[in-house]
Amino acid sequence: MAKHPSKGGSPDRRFRDQIEAALADGVALEDLTLHLTLRDVSLLSRDPAVPMTDISYTNGVMRFLGVKVEKGGVDVSSLAGARAG
Repeated sequence: MAKHPSKGGSPDRRFRDQIEAALADGVALEDLTLHLTLRDVSLLSRDPAVPMTDISYTNGVMRFLGVKVEKGGVDVSSLAGARAG
């Protein structure tokens, strides 16, 4: 599981590369979950630099680049399901 501090820049910048790397390593999209702090959820959804097509909502579930987002309940935002390496 990859972790990054929830401080210092847009969650888009912090997690886009991790998601793309995990997919390139063969991790299935449905095996990835972004656990975001409430602050990072707010930053991500309000960031004007994030294309609208990169964030979606289906059946009340937020997704970023197709990855399910779990909102809150964590002190540090992280991407779960990515292979450590």
